[in-house]
Amino acid sequence: MEKIILKDSAYSIKKGTILGIKQMTESEKLFEIALEGGKRLDHEPGQFVMVSVFGAGEIPISVSSSPANNDSFDLCVRAAGKVTNTLHKLKAGDMIGIRGPFGKGFPIGILKGNDLLIIACGLGLAPLRSLIRFVFDKRQDFGKIHILYGCRNSANMLFLDEIKEWRKRNDVYFESIVDQATPDWAGKVGLVTTLIPGIQIDPDRTFVALVGPPAVYKPAIKELLSRNVPERQILISLERHMKCGVGKCGHCQIQHLYCCQDGPVFNYEAIKHLKEAF
Repeated sequence: MEKIILKDSAYSIKKGTILGIKQMTESEKLFEIALEGGKRLDHEPGQFVMVSVFGAGEIPISVSSSPANNDSFDLCVRAAGKVTNTLHKLKAGDMIGIRGPFGKGFPIGILKGNDLLIIACGLGLAPLRSLIRFVFDKRQDFGKIHILYGCRNSANMLFLDEIKEWRKRNDVYFESIVDQATPDWAGKVGLVTTLIPGIQIDPDRTFVALVGPPAVYKPAIKELLSRNVPERQILISLERHMKCGVGKCGHCQIQHLYCCQDGPVFNYEAIKHLKEAF
């Protein structure tokens, strides 16, 4: 009988080993993962993977590391349900399942040579870290870089060690803000959208990468449009309950679009007429 060899597909699960775990906040942990056999994930900034925790289920998680890191990749996970809470209980050396990467990320080919305004709110910094680290790896390929980060309070801030380094760089403008001030916070207080008027941008050559909870999108987009940033240059990552990653189950459908395949990164011009998108 002829032997049939099954190739990797969107449905096949690759084994991943947890190399390390870092506690980011009370609710978030950063997992460093290596695929079995030294395989590369080959993702684009903004893409996601389906993570299987054996005995608990499967969930979509955005990749948080630069594609330039060949040996492993990072996943920033908030403990919020059965699968994520089970994942948080695992240790270095444990195995998980990985499918993907899936979806369309940030269009690097289009972004190159232009200025970038990166706006992250809360957990939105997790997928944007992939873009930020890639841009830093290829810094000569991009123009001015502005990063604005908003969070509920200082205790919820992610990647604090890296933020300290971003603040020191003379080739990046970084500013952060919190909704609620605490005694240890000496910075600005308010919504991340209030930081947009304070930066100097050339709207014709500025692309915006915006990721956060849905409530931040409308006021942020309104502010960006008032600065004459073209609609096609405003890039948004939409969150939906993605179950399959391959456009079959319909859980992430927005009219004729599927977040897991047509997104999760969209330009505003393409989806502004879809009420379900926001």
